[in-house]
Amino acid sequence: MSTANKKWDVALAACDRYEETAVEAALREVLDPIDGLAFVKPGMRVAIKVNLVTAMKPDTAATVHPAVVCALVKMLRERGAEVVIGDGPGGIYSSAYLRAVYDVCGMRQAEKLGAKLNDDFSVQEVEYPDAVQAKHFPYTAYLGKADAIIDLCKLKTHGMMGMTCAVKNFFGSVPGTKKPEFHYTFPRPEDFANVLVDLYEYSAPRLCICDAVVGMEGNGPTMGTPRKIGCLLASRSGHMLDAVAAGLIGLGPDDIPTLRAAVRRGLLPEDFSAISVCGDPGRFAVADFKTVPAQSDVFFHVLGDGLPGRIADFIAGRVITPFPKLDPSSCIGCGKCAQTCPAKAIAMTREKPQINRSICIHCFCCQEFCPKGAMKVGSTWIWRVLKGYFNRRSRQKTA
Repeated sequence: MSTANKKWDVALAACDRYEETAVEAALREVLDPIDGLAFVKPGMRVAIKVNLVTAMKPDTAATVHPAVVCALVKMLRERGAEVVIGDGPGGIYSSAYLRAVYDVCGMRQAEKLGAKLNDDFSVQEVEYPDAVQAKHFPYTAYLGKADAIIDLCKLKTHGMMGMTCAVKNFFGSVPGTKKPEFHYTFPRPEDFANVLVDLYEYSAPRLCICDAVVGMEGNGPTMGTPRKIGCLLASRSGHMLDAVAAGLIGLGPDDIPTLRAAVRRGLLPEDFSAISVCGDPGRFAVADFKTVPAQSDVFFHVLGDGLPGRIADFIAGRVITPFPKLDPSSCIGCGKCAQTCPAKAIAMTREKPQINRSICIHCFCCQEFCPKGAMKVGSTWIWRVLKGYFNRRSRQKTA
């Protein structure tokens, strides 16, 4: 089908390797149907918000690959834009810490093409009256100083949100040391999802691009396994991009709280088939992609906000909600999990973490930042039985 004179919501393009010419060709192909860079004018300051969750090498698939960053920088520079690249990963938001992240993640390659790696570590306090949850928050100032923002994310599994992609990427607009406060203040996945949507909507990126050449499955978003998906995605809407990306790895709105929040807020159609897609998502779908359990209070939200829904949430919180689980054989006793736990639910005993389940808020920060992947996403047998039941019902409805 010709893409001429057709408005597309999301576009996909095949890209099977991180080789310079292949990535550049795929990026141009995926941006053309949506006029992705039409907004860029000479002299415009464009901030690329990349996913640099922590200092990990590109081949781990934990961060956006530098080949995709460099291809985008080239195109922006061709249009005369000034380009700054940045993120607010977990940890101290400082020059020393980010310098190490930039180095390990391969971002120095973009400097050679004329981009600047963010060295402005000032923070501005934001008031956002239109927010559902995050009505005021600390915000990385370099994003606020940009004329336009581009969201460059990675497709990965996530312990709390099911998936991290375009919308979740904007948790990195909050300085790293401030992130635990959000987890502690908004422990319910539904509330935290609205925080993420608020951050995304406030930032209002003009373009969203997803690196799904190689994604991360299993124990994501940092210690999972790289898994080839073989494409790039682009959209002017992070919500629509996330909806299509989720389908590639076998997930839907019941699995991803941010998608459900976007639907409720009218930012995403309830029927995802209404999203016009240039390209064939089925070509890149990975049927056996290893995902993580959905958070149960969203899973049971079909029972509504009244008494039945509250009862279901209570039960879910006690016996069904996924939980962080230690693999003792992989644990090195570093104590990183205890240091990053917002609820202070982890104590080190005989150089091994002990989780106080009564105060654990299921944010999975311990799982995300464990350097050895010793913290896993666990689930009860009750959850597995119910999940299978609802999956069967969902397939019957769509058959």
